[in-house]
Amino acid sequence: MGRQAAPKADTRSAQHAGTQLSTHTVTGKEHWTHKKTDSGDVRLFLWEKFVGSPEGKPAVLFVHGSSMASEPTFDLTVRGRPDSSVMDWFAQRGFTCWCVDMEGYGRSDKTRDVTCDIANGADDLKAATDYIARTRGIKSLLTYGISSGALRAALFAQRHPERVARLALDAFVWTGDGSPTLEQRRKKLPEFMKSKRRPIDRAFVRSIFERDHPDCADSATVEAFATAILALDSSMPNGTYIDMCSKLPVVDPLKITTPTLVMRGQFDGIAGMGDLLAFFDKLPNPDKQFTVMSGISHASFQQKNHLLAYHVLHGFFTHPPLPYRAPSH
Repeated sequence: MGRQAAPKADTRSAQHAGTQLSTHTVTGKEHWTHKKTDSGDVRLFLWEKFVGSPEGKPAVLFVHGSSMASEPTFDLTVRGRPDSSVMDWFAQRGFTCWCVDMEGYGRSDKTRDVTCDIANGADDLKAATDYIARTRGIKSLLTYGISSGALRAALFAQRHPERVARLALDAFVWTGDGSPTLEQRRKKLPEFMKSKRRPIDRAFVRSIFERDHPDCADSATVEAFATAILALDSSMPNGTYIDMCSKLPVVDPLKITTPTLVMRGQFDGIAGMGDLLAFFDKLPNPDKQFTVMSGISHASFQQKNHLLAYHVLHGFFTHPPLPYRAPSH
């Protein structure tokens, strides 16, 4: 795709987004970039959505999880279910929205013999934000990650705090304490360690919604989600599963200095409440929030209460300026 000239100054302000709902058509645009590695360049796919022009708007970067690429997660279409695409929803409220397929997922390269772990995903986010900065002149993004995507986003913010304006961590896990899903998953760790990828199918996608509280999602959404995922992938990298089963913690809350929101579904079997509260307590920036979302299990944007997740995220991303900041203690 052709590169557009960067604006002279980065004047984007999230505080003014969302004040008026646009009824204009949302534009989608694909982009490609490369990540340099010791074994050669890796081609990464990015997807951007906006209304009108992307210039001068606050930018959101959405980061996907372990078992699905970015578009099925953030730009899903479900017949009879309005606002299934969180990217469209935010675009209609004045944002330009980005997502990226991590290496090994979706349309991005799957050729290297690697597990595509959390650290590798943080490298992908660096390459993606390098490209966004070159193409749109945006140097700091509002960043949302879900599940292992939250770990990728948190590690990226830890490494590059200047690139993350505000950080939202959904279905996050820190040490893994109090996580029944991870407790069961650890039993399969030897199996995960034997190969770089694991097969997925429709039954697997359905299991994501059945394991915690099945009534949180409707079958039409689950089936549409599965169809979108399986159109791009029949297997997924094992790296994030291995990290979450055997290497936690992979981020240090004391080193995450950006304003941070921790989002936790009421029935989420990954995100232990005590684990999250301990993580939240250690975050050094006083501009932080912790929200429990009623009637939501693990995959927030595919739940019946998905608009609650959108509302929580939008409120955090449109935080007003703070005329007074108390001194640190």
